[in-house]
Amino acid sequence: MDFVHLLSWACIVFTVCMFSTGLSDLWKMYFSRSTENVQLLPFLTTNLNNLGWLYYGLLKDDWTLITVNLIGATLQTAYMLAYFFYSVEKRKVLLQTGLASAVLCSACFYFSVQVPDLSTRLSQLGLFCSVFTISMYLSPLADLAKILKSRSTECLSFPLSVATFLTSTSWTLYGLQLNDLYIMVPNTPGIVTSLLRFWLFWQYPSAGQGKLSYRTLQA
Repeated sequence: MDFVHLLSWACIVFTVCMFSTGLSDLWKMYFSRSTENVQLLPFLTTNLNNLGWLYYGLLKDDWTLITVNLIGATLQTAYMLAYFFYSVEKRKVLLQTGLASAVLCSACFYFSVQVPDLSTRLSQLGLFCSVFTISMYLSPLADLAKILKSRSTECLSFPLSVATFLTSTSWTLYGLQLNDLYIMVPNTPGIVTSLLRFWLFWQYPSAGQGKLSYRTLQA
């Protein structure tokens, strides 16, 4: 097994494990029969991210990207359906999902019809997906001020931080081996933010470090 093949499997295993952290919220909704303390937005944005990278993978004929993001999109859709089922604000859920679907359809129309050249389409789609992924990796930094002020890492999940570090490292190395900056660059912030969270856990140890808490996920 060559190094690229090994990295490919590492990307699949680590990313699917990271996507699976959403199961904690799924069980929470199932046992409580409500969506209290569970947010739709992480599922929605991760699903959009998965679908964008799935399209990119199909254009590149990259089975690693296709496999990971197909599984990811399926899981996020399942989480969203469960959220809709247990939510008391179904109209709001439908509105948010409808807006996201409109954005997705508009993007598909633009890249499929307005950008006929495959090379240009790959470049523009890769840039779009990269920016989206970077924003998702950086979004947890919003908790930084809260952690520094409270000197507590209760709002962070140590297992998820480890999963994010392994996933982003695998994808960065995979992109480096393929010489694909659109895969390599957006996953580099994931390594940096994970290391920052490890430092926070070391600086402000918490009794709840083993707690799983779902965050936005990226491939």
